[in-house]
Amino acid sequence: MIEKTDLYIDGAWVAAGDVPLAEVTDAGTGETFATVPLADAAMADRAAEAAARAFPAWAALPPAERAAHITRLREALKARHEALVELISRETGMPRKLTGMIQVGGPLAAWKFYAALAAEPQVPEVIGNSRVYREPVGPVACITPWNYPLHQVTSKVAAALAAGATMVLKPSEVAPLSAFALAEAAEEAGLPAGVFNLVTGTGPEVGEALVRHPAIAAVSFTGSTAAGKRVAALAAEGVKRVSLELGGKSAAVVLEGADLAAAVKATLGSCLLNSGQTCNAMTRLIVPEARLDEVAELLRTGLSKFTLGAPDDPATRLGPLASAEQKTRVSAMIARAEAAGVPVIARGEDAGDRPGFFVTPVVFGPVPEDAETAREEVFGPVLSVLVHRGTEDALRIANDTAYGLAAAVWAADDAAAEDAARGIRAGQIDLNGAPFNLRAPFGGFGQSGIGRENGPYGLEEFQELKSVQYKEV
Repeated sequence: MIEKTDLYIDGAWVAAGDVPLAEVTDAGTGETFATVPLADAAMADRAAEAAARAFPAWAALPPAERAAHITRLREALKARHEALVELISRETGMPRKLTGMIQVGGPLAAWKFYAALAAEPQVPEVIGNSRVYREPVGPVACITPWNYPLHQVTSKVAAALAAGATMVLKPSEVAPLSAFALAEAAEEAGLPAGVFNLVTGTGPEVGEALVRHPAIAAVSFTGSTAAGKRVAALAAEGVKRVSLELGGKSAAVVLEGADLAAAVKATLGSCLLNSGQTCNAMTRLIVPEARLDEVAELLRTGLSKFTLGAPDDPATRLGPLASAEQKTRVSAMIARAEAAGVPVIARGEDAGDRPGFFVTPVVFGPVPEDAETAREEVFGPVLSVLVHRGTEDALRIANDTAYGLAAAVWAADDAAAEDAARGIRAGQIDLNGAPFNLRAPFGGFGQSGIGRENGPYGLEEFQELKSVQYKEV
């Protein structure tokens, strides 16, 4: 049993005191394997004040020194690679092999990138008789989810540090253990006191206290659209900058002439990655009506290859959901779709009554455009297949959503795919199976959020612009 009793504030581990504990469950067994404190608003205030005190010195550091701090922190985090793989795999249910590559390897690469970015001298942009500078926004609150815990923390914390901001991190209480490992790495690396602070707790208690605190200049939040609306409303009361990475209902659009087998394989893989607990997963597959039977057969064959099992089993391709709450929610959505008569194309391996939070994966189709599974984020192993009658119809269906986080287009060639992509309202679109790019801006249109993460674009979320006018430049 892992028992966390202290929080990391102002460069030291501080006893959380007599507060409730959150139980962290092993997704594969359903058993509690760790506890963390659910801090109160007073602890959140204390952490925000520490970040505020540390801000002037951290913001004033020369780029090379700030980069050296980030590099040392990354090396300390890298030394914990195997421990992080085990913790995150148990928390989220992702198979260990994938956890190592995606949940740990990806963040370590991002830390390295942000260290290099932090080292670059800040050269002002000259516009007419002005020089335009980018300066750190101030102390920030970083509020992160449970599905990709270290990745989402890295997207915020590494970028904020590189920009010269200090912060308080509030991770999800469902998967908080990699955040504690990051705090340990920060202490080991000698990060100055108050630059990075960690407080665990619930959103209504700790999260809202951080958003409301007058010392916090900006808020970076990743989570559900409903929670993001609440964060935005509270931030508006203090006229704080806010970036929101929220839900998605991303569409993979398959046009005539596309490689059907490749499109189906990639879409199924995207939809089932992390058991469907991925905000930019392709959960709608939009295919030519005349090709539905071919698509259905490809999906049946493909789904049969996703072996359901424990995250630590090397043979597992599809693990459990992260929590009992998730299992209940996803199972209820599947049951409602079946009760409404939405056709089922394929079911994967039966989850049965095995321990842990397993759900039998299912592909629905053809799904009516107004069905819940076609419009709402399931966040589980559920794919909805819809049919179109030409490119214009396909784009209409793809855009018929409140979300706009990501999409994919499959066409006869990249030129045709790009033409179609320009008509889709989404923040990131893959053409013919292109891979994810950690340095490209990530974020969405509509109710998928505000702002962008990753690469230099993520850095800009933690910077303010200052224009200085000269008589002559």
